[in-house]
Amino acid sequence: MKDATDHELSGCNTKALDLLERGQHELRCFSGDPVATVDAALAASPELVMGHVLRAWLHLLGTEAAALPVARDACATALALPHNEREAYHLRAIELLCNGQWRGAARTLEDLSVDCPRDALALQVGQQLDFFTGDSRMLRDRIARAFPEWSPSLPGYHAVLGMYAFGLEETGDYPRAERLGREAVALEAADAWAQHAVAHVMEMQGRRDEGIAWMRGNPAWQRDSFLAVHNWWHLALYHLEQGDHDAVLEIFDGPIDGHQPTLVMELLDGCALLWRLQLRGVDVGTRWQSLAERWAPAAASGNYAFNDLHAAMAFACAGREDAVNTLLRTQAEALQRDDDNAGFLREVGAPATQAVLAFVAGQPARTVELLRPIRHRAHRFGGSHAQRDLLDQTLIAAARSSGQAALARALETERALLAEQRRPAR
Repeated sequence: MKDATDHELSGCNTKALDLLERGQHELRCFSGDPVATVDAALAASPELVMGHVLRAWLHLLGTEAAALPVARDACATALALPHNEREAYHLRAIELLCNGQWRGAARTLEDLSVDCPRDALALQVGQQLDFFTGDSRMLRDRIARAFPEWSPSLPGYHAVLGMYAFGLEETGDYPRAERLGREAVALEAADAWAQHAVAHVMEMQGRRDEGIAWMRGNPAWQRDSFLAVHNWWHLALYHLEQGDHDAVLEIFDGPIDGHQPTLVMELLDGCALLWRLQLRGVDVGTRWQSLAERWAPAAASGNYAFNDLHAAMAFACAGREDAVNTLLRTQAEALQRDDDNAGFLREVGAPATQAVLAFVAGQPARTVELLRPIRHRAHRFGGSHAQRDLLDQTLIAAARSSGQAALARALETERALLAEQRRPAR
């Protein structure tokens, strides 16, 4: 039996196919409950290899250490079943990521996309891995290679447009990124990733009023979306740059943190927002304490340095010395491993974490000392330009606080000229 893009599916029946297609659509839109959907597909056909593959990817994409056993079990189950070459590629990539080989998994999916450019799942997961590893060129080129093989008649075309838009944005092609992102949302209003790609364009270009209108003008991304918190974070950034701190806190206390999220990716957004507020001298009250409490179970994860940085903010600002010590001890152990996260830590994550801790401890000169050597390679530990901007903002604040006025002015001049360069031509 074949799927809607003409790929053979091992162990499939009609009911399982319908559910698998629905689950993949939900993932492409970041909406609904694709885990429940794929579980239903596997109940309809336990031999559905791509069902086990999708289940593994759904757990791995959250970057949570606790999800690794589920992904490993799904992979092992699929490996024991008859499967074809395309499915084998997915399973090899899953095995690599489960063993901490982020870049190897991304490369395996790249090879798969060369052979099967209409495998939307391979494209989407591959782009997420490019995002996690900070490979901005591959964010674009992975999708660009496959793009000519797609057309509006294929299911998932909107998602490919949205993915391409994000890759173009991260490589500075803002006009084309915006055009394709808008086209994707016009085709599928619930495509939260495409919505997010256009939000990035407007953030990079300083188009705050337009950004607010763009985000508030399409309520589809706000409903039943597991990317909603991150998109609310983007909306909050526009208000933050306008100096409307009350609106930012209202968004934080409502859709970002009001439901007390425990997912790492959502905790990360909350920390990134509170930290930016504090850099501007805004009193955030006791909000850090609740975030730190929910971060605490992940203090000993040691599987992704980008997460560690944001957890350290919460622990330090909440005065959770116990959790800080656990995180630092875990980072030291992770640095000894032979996996990609050891590299993420060595190149960026460990000094960035120490810089944050020094800033909170009232040692801004130490923060400057730690951040200056890593700021130009910060992409090496993942995230987007908008997310990593937090490090530049922290460096400027630390330079100012430590009496390094000339450095602070130089950095602010650099920042202003870059913002001017990004603005659209009038």
